[in-house]
Parts: sequence; C-alpha cells; structure tokens
Amino acid sequence: MSLGLLGKKIGMTRIFDEEARAMIPVTVIEVSGNTILQTKTAEKDGYSAVQVGYGDQKEHRVNQPDLARFKKAGSTPKRFVQEFRFEQGAEVPTEHTGLETFSEGQWVDVIGHSKGKGFQGAMRRYGFGGLKQTHGSMMHRRTGAIGAGSTPGRVWKGQKMPGHMGTTRSTIQNLKVVSVRPDDGVILISGAVPGTKGSYVTVRPATKK
Repeated sequence: MSLGLLGKKIGMTRIFDEEARAMIPVTVIEVSGNTILQTKTAEKDGYSAVQVGYGDQKEHRVNQPDLARFKKAGSTPKRFVQEFRFEQGAEVPTEHTGLETFSEGQWVDVIGHSKGKGFQGAMRRYGFGGLKQTHGSMMHRRTGAIGAGSTPGRVWKGQKMPGHMGTTRSTIQNLKVVSVRPDDGVILISGAVPGTKGSYVTVRPATKK
C-alpha cells in the first residue's frame, strides 16, 4: 500500500467537463491538515508503516498516553488516526505531501462507514421476497421458518434475521479523482462514497487498477 489521505466527506455536487457537455457527479472531500504522527520501520517495529492523523480536537478529550504521543510528534491532538503500510524495503516518507498525494485522473479507493439505517426487517435488510399476502396469512413481511427440521433441529449459525442495518465499514473501489483544489483544501472524486456528511473517510491509491 502507498501513502493515502484522511479526510471528511463534505457532500456531493456536480461539475461539467471542459466542453460543458457532460455532467459529472462528484463527492467533495476535505483533506487539508493530514499530519504524519509516527514512522514505523521493520527493524524497530517489525513492519514498515506511516501513522497519519487528521482533524484537530481539544486536549482534554484525549487520554494521557495519546496526548504524549501527539506532543512527541509535534502535533495537535487528532480525531482520526490511521496507518498506511508499505512493502518491505520501500521508502517510507517522513512528511505528508498533502493534496499533492493524488493527481487529477488518478484512480483511488475510498473507505468509510455506511449510513446507519437502524433496526430493519429481513425484507429491507436482505431483500427477502416475503410470504403470502392473501387469505389472512398475517405473514406478509415476516422471515418465515428459520429452523432446520428435526435433524439437526436447530437454527444454523449465520441465519439472516431482522436486526441493525448499516454503519459497517465499506470500500468503494476504482473511483477517479476529477479535481484537486489546493486553495480550498479539497479533492473532488467521481461518484458517491460511503458515509454521511461530516463522516471521516480514507482515500488510498486503487489496488485493482
């Protein structure tokens, strides 16, 4: 993996190409303020990685060990911290290049947490077809039988059931960087990315392009 960016999802908008003929839906991600907090090496830590922080927060909201780690790095306390691993023998950067990490036209993957949907039934959560809707069955949107008969006579592990939906880690692959705007501290990425407005996301170079 190469060095990526941490950021905050601002929202979606649209832009037009140079000929003003094609409309491109884009997600605006604010990425200014990425700071390298720690550099890990194979000799000292057993693997090569860079620890990056994003988003300032107040000192009294950070525990003492983390506060000492931030001060050692010469940084303010950060809300969102993540590591980017590097292959063995690869050159590990000591300073973050900021928005210059990505260029227009580059393919990236965006990682975030999907929107929370609360408690949902099996039809909404997994797309079940439902049962009969006539003759007073009263089972229109229910799950139906979940047992396995007399043998083995139990509910199998992993049975799809009603429950909490959303708020899961999600990765959208192969999105294109449409524009990089250093003056605004944002990058525009084609299409939609996981999460609500204001949620934190990770932008990394695409692994399958």
